[in-house]
Amino acid sequence: MPTGREMTGRAQLHKMARMKKIVVIGAMLMFAPVGAAFGQKDADNEPTSFMYFQVLKEDNGKPVRNAAVILHAVNAKGKQERGDMELKTDPDGKANFDGIPYGMLRVQVLAPGFQTYGEDFDIEKAKTEITIKLKRPQGQYSVYDDHPKPPSAPPKQDAPPPPDQAKKPN
Repeated sequence: MPTGREMTGRAQLHKMARMKKIVVIGAMLMFAPVGAAFGQKDADNEPTSFMYFQVLKEDNGKPVRNAAVILHAVNAKGKQERGDMELKTDPDGKANFDGIPYGMLRVQVLAPGFQTYGEDFDIEKAKTEITIKLKRPQGQYSVYDDHPKPPSAPPKQDAPPPPDQAKKPN
């Protein structure tokens, strides 16, 4: 006949096994939405595309490394859907992903020292290649700065002189 100490040991093992099941089920539930958030769909249900991105500097054509390429699904109304995916470019300015469903896709590219890029693409082929050229930031336009006149601008008319306060009509 088992003693009280052995029963406690068996009860503890049973309790630990139950806890392990709870932890495994909790982990599965926690990570299940992550896969759905990326918007990746099964190849059996819908056709998907292999996306290939090349990110270059506009001024010299050199690759931009570690640029963030962010992909958002876009619905029929043109609204960005929930869930997105972020890719990083390699030292050659390249990033790719296989499994993007056909349809509208919003692509944003962010890189330090460059203007943010954004454009919508209609994905309809099994392989899609997109080359993105990032621009350097531009200065802000101010109405207070002196700007050269464009050659097509009409010549400036001189305003009539202000009325003289000393001369009053009789």
